[in-house]
Amino acid sequence: MSAPVSSIPAPRGANVASIAAAIAAISVVGLGLALSIPLLAFELNARGISSTWIGINTAVGGVATILIAPFMPDLVRRCGAGPLLMAALLAAAASLVAFKLTGPFVLWFPLRFVFGAALCVLFVVSEFWINAAAPSGRRGFVIGIYGTVLSLGFAGGPAILSLVGTDGLTPYLWGAGFFALAAVPVLIGASGAPVIRKESSGGVFSLMRIAPAATLAAFIFGAVETGFLNFLPLYGLRRGLGEADAAILLTVAELGNVGLQLPLGMISDRVDRRRLLLICGTLALAGALLLPHLAVDSWVMWAVVFVTTGICAGLYTVGLTLLGARFEGAALATANAAFVMLYSIGLIVGPTAVGGGMQVLDPDGFAWALALFLAIYVVVVAGQIWRDR
Repeated sequence: MSAPVSSIPAPRGANVASIAAAIAAISVVGLGLALSIPLLAFELNARGISSTWIGINTAVGGVATILIAPFMPDLVRRCGAGPLLMAALLAAAASLVAFKLTGPFVLWFPLRFVFGAALCVLFVVSEFWINAAAPSGRRGFVIGIYGTVLSLGFAGGPAILSLVGTDGLTPYLWGAGFFALAAVPVLIGASGAPVIRKESSGGVFSLMRIAPAATLAAFIFGAVETGFLNFLPLYGLRRGLGEADAAILLTVAELGNVGLQLPLGMISDRVDRRRLLLICGTLALAGALLLPHLAVDSWVMWAVVFVTTGICAGLYTVGLTLLGARFEGAALATANAAFVMLYSIGLIVGPTAVGGGMQVLDPDGFAWALALFLAIYVVVVAGQIWRDR
């Protein structure tokens, strides 16, 4: 089912350094990405581009991930993890600066594709690196650290943007600088990066069928988390909150992303990971169903939002951990590519479905749409566990 990693295992100290380098690199990338996404939206809005076209242009990045991801295992095998990451960091930095320097909006589409493809490489290769290098008994702990630090990076990007502003070339140089800075840990840890010498025996779609609980977790996380965070402030406003209180509700949700991934990762090292994914999906489903029945300005609402977003983030952490336990070598790289590809599809589908739900049943269609995604996941995972009894 899987091809072995043909590289000689590194000493434990070298392995720790390699993992630390990969986590540091992708976390710095998270800072640059979190700064870049709102920056590009502000830039297009200032140029008078409609919100519809801004959304279409943004979606091109997701399309790039979907198209590039199936080729990632072969690229890692041919080029090596270190050189591939360095090339992606250079492409991300250069394309980000190019956005500001490019006048015609039509040229933003190939730029967005290059930017999205670079991000696909960064996440697939980094997550494969971390998963392959993590010791089997502490894989959940390692990936929990990765998820927590990456979430902190995503939270820090907008804060940095608020300090440097959105005018001129300066914020673009800051974003490109973060991508360039990520090259430092890659250079330090490249010698410890996993090596693939054999092709995977299965493609992206075949591995999705082999491990649906893990791979589908990425799609559900992408759909639910993006829909949740994008529309939560609007949901709060439509239920009577002021703008400041709606922003606080969003902050609580983002803190949930940061706070629960490490504990869930550690738990996943001690229990059946598929059952943990089922529990996470069920708890998140319960949280979504509770939202319409809670006072929007209550501490209970805050607690439910915190736990629901944290548990949803746990789907990604535990799902990624399960992939590392299930596959190795080329098959692990292929599974990671499927994981990132499904996550990107979720990013496209989720906001569309949640926004449509709010339009049909305003405002509680927000919660019902989220619940539908989670219910589908719970049914699939429960069915898989029942069949494998």
